[in-house]
Amino acid sequence: MSSRALDVAGIADPRLRSAFEECRRLNARYGRTYYLASRLLPAAKRPYVWALYGFARKADEFVDSLTAPDPQQLLTWSSAFLDSLDAGEPEDPVALAMHHTMRRWGIPRAHVEAFVESMQMDIAVTGYPTYADLEHYMYGSAAVIGLQMLPVLEPETPQAAARARALGEAFQMTNFIRDVGEDLVRGRVYLPEEDLETFGVTRQALGRGVVTPPIRELLKFEIERTRALYAFAAPGIDMLHPTSRECVRTAYRLYSGILREVELAGYQVLTQRVAVPLLRRLGVALPAMARAAATRRRHRGHTAPVTAADNPRQGGQG
Repeated sequence: MSSRALDVAGIADPRLRSAFEECRRLNARYGRTYYLASRLLPAAKRPYVWALYGFARKADEFVDSLTAPDPQQLLTWSSAFLDSLDAGEPEDPVALAMHHTMRRWGIPRAHVEAFVESMQMDIAVTGYPTYADLEHYMYGSAAVIGLQMLPVLEPETPQAAARARALGEAFQMTNFIRDVGEDLVRGRVYLPEEDLETFGVTRQALGRGVVTPPIRELLKFEIERTRALYAFAAPGIDMLHPTSRECVRTAYRLYSGILREVELAGYQVLTQRVAVPLLRRLGVALPAMARAAATRRRHRGHTAPVTAADNPRQGGQG
């Protein structure tokens, strides 16, 4: 499957193919929803989505691993990658695939710099006083991921950028809600401190693992805030090229469905990790695959443009 996608994408160099395959394995192992959604894209685009996910995942693991975090390695690895954008190619396979993806799709360096900044915040920052503070973090950790994806998805209007940013933030907020207990183990709380205070919730209360009425009301509030982000992002799906829409719509439906699973679990995200059941995932994904295949047939002659192929150093926040 991956060999065909690499062939269609014109990725022939053995070292580069191995790099993209490493990203694919990371995506398949750690990002099942995103990996499933990526299969709805034209084959020629899939390797680039794997690279974007793989790069983000590898950086995240340096600070989020529950078994062997290595914050210093994040600093070394990310610095080496940014240096490679000025001259040469990185040695690390995941970084190499990302380097190639940035060149192919004209992804601005500023997006990666913002991402790296947020990952580095996780080294020392353990909480966010206000939602505005959290939004600053999410710009780098989530919004720019949506903006990095956007060229691959081929937006048909500039208005798609704001929707892509919002969808990235909605996915990130969904993670924060689902992973409250897991993040506590890392010493972090991503729900804004001002919200905890509003509902009379403390870190100590979260750490007890019991969903009290105040904790339930706090999570209800965060879920509604996140659903508002999804609602704003939704019209952006139809702003993409038709061959990209089922991919994003499927990710949207599956990831937003996590919020419903949190509700069905009685908001118990302190001692367990909720997920969309497999049958429900298949119920969303299988019909979407059929629709995506039909759309690709209708647009068989479509060729994605090459954008700023040799200039990953360009600036701009998108």
